[in-house]
Amino acid sequence: MTVKLVLAGCGNMGYAMLSGWLESGKLRPDETFIVEPNAELRARAKALGSAVGSDAGEISPGAVPTLIVLAVKPQVIRDVTAGYRRFGDGRTTFLSIAAGTAMATFEEILGERAPIVRCMPNTPAAIGKGMMVTFANDRVSDDTRKFIADLLSASGEVASIDDESLMDAVTAVSGSGPAYIFHFIECLTAAAESAGLPTETAKLLAMQTVYGAASLAAESHEEPGVLRQQVTSPNGTTAAALAVLMGEDRLKLLVTEAVEAARLRSIELGK
Repeated sequence: MTVKLVLAGCGNMGYAMLSGWLESGKLRPDETFIVEPNAELRARAKALGSAVGSDAGEISPGAVPTLIVLAVKPQVIRDVTAGYRRFGDGRTTFLSIAAGTAMATFEEILGERAPIVRCMPNTPAAIGKGMMVTFANDRVSDDTRKFIADLLSASGEVASIDDESLMDAVTAVSGSGPAYIFHFIECLTAAAESAGLPTETAKLLAMQTVYGAASLAAESHEEPGVLRQQVTSPNGTTAAALAVLMGEDRLKLLVTEAVEAARLRSIELGK
């Protein structure tokens, strides 16, 4: 069996990534091996055409995967990674999507020769609209970096950083960020209901407005600030609302405080 990619963990995120790689043609099913102890999750990976096993010991002894993706929760990442120590001779690159687990932890477990990449995805990756940010140690080759970036692009946008300490800021902005947007939708829906709109209409208006505005910002050549100004007529309804949100930098300060709280918590969890 020729294995190009081993995926350790096929939960929601792992399965979404695997599906994206196969559907986009970035990988063929016969190039993948999925390690998943849960029988039901293992079965759905097998249904995609991938070879499957319940633990790392089922990978062929002679196999030299190009990439091993560690898609498990931070609570078990040490134990799971230890099962792949035999691939730490420098020929296989490891990609972890476990939040908060430092590069030093993987290097301690896998050895000093192992090429390792940390990745912070977010939940929209499950529908191909995610934001993935990577940090690689100096043993990852340029070709492998390109290969990983191409794989991850099936799940959304990809960026890289050169300072691992910035992963805490990444976590606070794009990792946790979807929850901020979901809460904004909740708040806008509640405000719409308070203004007299029926619940279902309020939900639709809030959801589509956020979706449409984000899509316009992404596709427009204008900066978000310019788009905001284009919507805001002097002394109009939007101006009245923005006077509340932007007065004394109210919303800016609140969001900055929220991101900083998440960043500090990320640092604590990584210790």
